Amino acid sequence: MNMDWAVFCRDTLTGDVVAGCLGEGRDITYLNWIFSAWGWTVSVSLTALLLALVAGSLIGVIRTLPDSPWLVRFGDAWVELFRNVPLLVQIFLWYHVVPALIPPMKNLSPFVLVVCALGFFTSARIAEQLRAGIQALPRGQRYAGMALGFTTPQYYRYVILPMAYRIIVPPLTSESMNIFKNSSVAFAVSIPELTQYALQVGEETSRPIEIYLAVTLLYVISALVINRIMAFVEKRAQVPGFVAAGTGAGGH
Repeated sequence: MNMDWAVFCRDTLTGDVVAGCLGEGRDITYLNWIFSAWGWTVSVSLTALLLALVAGSLIGVIRTLPDSPWLVRFGDAWVELFRNVPLLVQIFLWYHVVPALIPPMKNLSPFVLVVCALGFFTSARIAEQLRAGIQALPRGQRYAGMALGFTTPQYYRYVILPMAYRIIVPPLTSESMNIFKNSSVAFAVSIPELTQYALQVGEETSRPIEIYLAVTLLYVISALVINRIMAFVEKRAQVPGFVAAGTGAGGH
């Protein structure tokens, strides 16, 4: 089996090999294209991760509020809804159904809709992990906060959340890597990310082996970079002598 890695140096319009593999102006090579697709994948993943952290943190906190049963039920419903519906189905719901029900959302780009689907899907998992992290903390910390006269928001802000986030860094590492891999479903609504690139270029060039190997390598590199960054964060944020049992609940 002959491998033709020069396929990445070919012009996407003429098929001619371009010196240096990088096109200029309107002359775009498949190497230019794959880096552009990688950029889309990174953009979708990071934006969705930010949304997941914000929404997941909010839902995770309200699920542990002692005197707000309705908020707790809302948080539980959120987690069960977004965790139990397949991600690809959620992508199609956001792309086809939600804009039909909420007409102003028809003006949103597919990028925003995919970020919402991926972000809220992941937020359910982060919410479960944060809830477990909060419940892993000794109850004495709550009593200490009450003794200091903290309100509930102050208690969570200054006492609970700083510790809980440090505890759940390991499962957050897995979620950060998963959200990057899950971004591949964006191809279903024609976001020009890596999977969409592989499907289209593999058909255009008839060199699917080289294309898919290159795309796989980029996914692996991205996952390894995220893993190393989160490992550094975990090492810096580790609580000396603290072992939290159960913080991975719902995270794997």
